[in-house]
Amino acid sequence: MRDSSTRVTAVVADDHPMYRDGVVRALTGSGQIDVVAEAEDGLTALEAIVRLAPQVALIDHRMPGLDGAEVVARAARDGAPTRIVLLSAFTDPALVYGALEQGAAGYLPKESRRSELVDAVLAAARGESVLPPQLASGLVGEIRQRRTDRGPALSERESEVLRLMATGLSIPAIAKQLYLAPSTVKTHVQRMYEKLEVTERAAAVAEAMRRGLLE
Repeated sequence: MRDSSTRVTAVVADDHPMYRDGVVRALTGSGQIDVVAEAEDGLTALEAIVRLAPQVALIDHRMPGLDGAEVVARAARDGAPTRIVLLSAFTDPALVYGALEQGAAGYLPKESRRSELVDAVLAAARGESVLPPQLASGLVGEIRQRRTDRGPALSERESEVLRLMATGLSIPAIAKQLYLAPSTVKTHVQRMYEKLEVTERAAAVAEAMRRGLLE
């Protein structure tokens, strides 16, 4: 059994008492993790995370008050250092992608074995991402689908023109900065408009921001 000073601190949140108790028993029984708080709803979980700053929190994705993804987002907004792993009976790739995009450190099916829960908490405490192989494969497909949904990719030159347009530069000014003829810049702009399915500058910039092309 580890010395208490080297144990990982954790918060466990789930609105089903029996399941929550099972998770707590699994973690504390490992001799490596101290559960410093339990919660039955999202608001209580968030309060515990902000107040106690545990290293890891295991949070049910679907809970009263705030769901797990909202807890992740608000904890990040409040500057909490806790790494949050979501537990869920739902493992749709879109849900997993959304949770990780919000900043979750991992995502686990609720049917995970006790040893898997313990390993997940310890891995998260080490700064690792937690995602079982069966969910990772689905996530790859989700990422590919989202890339497809964004439409044709812009060329490197079109992306350069887009970024300069977003700063407010005119076509002559862009041409001068890129050492191109204005007519060439106009051609790049027209092709970019076609790919973004827009017809003017403001719409192009707005659509590019929506697709994450200006990040």
